[in-house]
Amino acid sequence: MAPTKTRPRPAKAATTTAGRSAKAWPTRTATGLLVLADGTLIEGEGLGAEGTGVGEVCFNTAMTGYEEILTDPSYAGQIITFTFPHIGNVGTNEEDIETSNLASASGVRGAILATGISKPSNWRARKHFDQWLSARGIVALAGIDTRALTTLIREKGMPNAVIAHDHEGRFDKARLKAEAAAWPGLVGMDLAREVTCLQRYEWDETLWRWPDGHGRQTAPSHHVVAVDYGLKRNILRCLASLGCRVTVVPASASADDILALEPDGIFLSNGPGDPAATGEYAVPEIRRLIEAGKPIFGICLGHQILALALGAKTKKMHQGHHGANHPVKDFTTGKVEITSMNHGFTVDRDSLPDAVEETHISLFDGSNCGIALKDAPVFSVQYHPEASPGPQDSHYLFQRFVDLIEAEKKG
Repeated sequence: MAPTKTRPRPAKAATTTAGRSAKAWPTRTATGLLVLADGTLIEGEGLGAEGTGVGEVCFNTAMTGYEEILTDPSYAGQIITFTFPHIGNVGTNEEDIETSNLASASGVRGAILATGISKPSNWRARKHFDQWLSARGIVALAGIDTRALTTLIREKGMPNAVIAHDHEGRFDKARLKAEAAAWPGLVGMDLAREVTCLQRYEWDETLWRWPDGHGRQTAPSHHVVAVDYGLKRNILRCLASLGCRVTVVPASASADDILALEPDGIFLSNGPGDPAATGEYAVPEIRRLIEAGKPIFGICLGHQILALALGAKTKKMHQGHHGANHPVKDFTTGKVEITSMNHGFTVDRDSLPDAVEETHISLFDGSNCGIALKDAPVFSVQYHPEASPGPQDSHYLFQRFVDLIEAEKKG
């Protein structure tokens, strides 16, 4: 898979985009391009890092949390179109970064915005969004008709594309078209290896609370081993806040490696790419973990790989689910919750074996959003209960996991 190609941008360019709108741009040389695999060229104003990135174009409907979204490793290999027009207006800070592996980038290939970036207006802001994008090597475009692009994705599916930025507007369009057309797409790609941690580490930071910020778990009651397929920090904070000492291990960790740590529970994290590709090495290990009888909780990619381990199948979605306003019904309680989602693959609900109970479904399209083993303390959900960004309706799932751990200890 071709990596994002970026280079440092002249410092003076960091402030040239503030307050501009698409109406002024037809008279100026386009400094940014989005080149779709079918050859379509979409011009805009380049932001962030200069260079190119190749990936799958999706759209995200969240109204807040652009920093968390762009640092979520689940977006590796994707170019994110933000449907909300005011992106960057609260700046950036160091607390809202979601990738837990600071040794590598989150893997996102680019960002597409409707309007230019305004001066940040928030007391937590430490850096202008444009400067933040450049520092993290993320290529971005503004002045794009994001409604039209979103409509295209809804009608035709998520296209492969190249996003490009050059402050002088110098582009080899033929080369960019060829690169976009040649990129194979996410099906068959194991991207968890690109974003996972490189070695085991411990986590004890808890959820952010006003006015003290993040705390520390100093008296844990349980030990959870989290398998990092592209883990988000707020997941770890949710576990630590409920009394868990968390040990994070790489995606390639074996069942023997994990069980040797004597966990009370095992967590399978979110992550990017095709679950079937990651499952080639992860599924056999998860099956052994299930046989060990430990409570297991999976989220997003972890949910999909767990389903594969239990005998179900996964498939690529037409447009995916990306946003913070997705309604999901929990059959175990009869309640509906509004959730944060980010996935382009889904578990085929018709392939679920008899031993597996479907616990949650999307009320947008009826796709599977949760499963549980009927005779073992094993469950998972497709969405992101830790939110960040998004509503906190689903935080109860972490307590459900801890309850299973406590019940297993007692029984």
